[in-house]
Amino acid sequence: MELDQLTVKELVERLKNKEVSAVELTEGYLDRIHKLDDVLGAFITVSEEEALQAAKASDEKRASQKEVGALEGVPVAIKDCICTNGIRTTCASRMLSDFIPPYDATVVSKLKEAGAILLGKTNMDEFAMGVSTENSSFKKTKNPWNIQKVPGGSSGGSVVAVASGMSPFSLGSDTGGSIRQPASYCGLVGLKPTYGAVSRYGLVAYASSFDQIGPCTKTVYDSALVMNTIAGRDEKDATSKERNCLDYTKNLGEEIRGMKVAIPTDFFGQGVDAEVKEKVLASAKKLEKLGAIVSEISMPIASDLIPVYYTITCAEASSNLARYDGIRYGYKAEKYKDLEELYSITRAEGFGREVKRRIILGTYVLSSGYYDAYYKKAQKVRALIKEEYKKVFGMHDIILTPVAPTVAFDFGKTDTNPLEAYLNDICTVPVNVSGIPAMSLNCGFNEEGLPIGVQLCGNHFMEQDLLRVGYALEAELHLNNVPKLEV
Repeated sequence: MELDQLTVKELVERLKNKEVSAVELTEGYLDRIHKLDDVLGAFITVSEEEALQAAKASDEKRASQKEVGALEGVPVAIKDCICTNGIRTTCASRMLSDFIPPYDATVVSKLKEAGAILLGKTNMDEFAMGVSTENSSFKKTKNPWNIQKVPGGSSGGSVVAVASGMSPFSLGSDTGGSIRQPASYCGLVGLKPTYGAVSRYGLVAYASSFDQIGPCTKTVYDSALVMNTIAGRDEKDATSKERNCLDYTKNLGEEIRGMKVAIPTDFFGQGVDAEVKEKVLASAKKLEKLGAIVSEISMPIASDLIPVYYTITCAEASSNLARYDGIRYGYKAEKYKDLEELYSITRAEGFGREVKRRIILGTYVLSSGYYDAYYKKAQKVRALIKEEYKKVFGMHDIILTPVAPTVAFDFGKTDTNPLEAYLNDICTVPVNVSGIPAMSLNCGFNEEGLPIGVQLCGNHFMEQDLLRVGYALEAELHLNNVPKLEV
């Protein structure tokens, strides 16, 4: 089987028709991981023994003609900031290099109940802080379209696992574009659901009011299929919402005639590559051809997005990461004189440079004398940004923008200028600031053959509309999203 080409939908059918067993399928993906991952670096931990045991149990369950789950026998890769019972969860940090959770995140429990088989945990920027997966304490993940380029971040490992055919789908987390941006760089579908649509219980927190778990897949249909399993209210997460058992695949294939699509010109200005702009606007023309009503709008609030996002997320990170002190769990310094030195040496040795930068910035904006000037003001502007999006969605169904201003860039490009990396998030952070859902979809390639992503944004809990438009656009584009690997 061409594992790099098969979709989740196709695998479900093949397993159902007994064209392949779960064990054969799992062995095939594990073999591919052994073949490719030394070069691509997508996985931190491969749970081979556990995966084969689960696959054997899945085949036995199917053979006994018991009722099987919606994803029975289908392998999955999980970002390494999502807790997995008995399997190491590191957040790609020295601080948690030996941490083994005693419980599963809710999304992992749901996937297991649906019959999915965990292949392993994927590489990421440390504590999900980064745009290139260069900030991992363990390895750098490489883009399968060109291994000299970054895969994006922070969910780079999850995306590369799918793009290279080492897993049919994966889960990532998205705080400011961490699923959508790498999906764009690697030619895949990345979905960031509405804040509260998917439980965050068991997700190691970066910025709690922004973080959201979502799927990375080869097709829009596959994203809808995975959402059917992972979405819904969770009593362990007070921010999750009840949505009455939605079927996210139900409206796929319906026409989009009459749907109103807004193009905010503020996201197509300085810094956006000409090829990116061309392909994204060509996607809008495709939607227009399908009967959508496309119009340009202005969203001047866009200029405030980056400072608001980084002010609040760094403040939340400063608070969330205070728990890593060398006492309760995680890395602990070996030599220290007193309690204060234990804290400082542990954190200095356990955290990487980017994590330290954001903790320091967050502590600063929360400190006495600066709280009102920075953090409080940022929260007020966040409220204005939410109102701006509310007004747009009062007149439109979908907002269309680029995912990122550029295609995948070279390793080391942002080492000396962190601000350049932060500006890479300009098109994706408003989604997390306002809590709305958004999807990245490959809409073409540049002259070098690198993928370009278009971003579709929807109103709160309108994932079904978002997926329907994405499905229609995907069918109209007819793109081959499988890279020719030279490994």
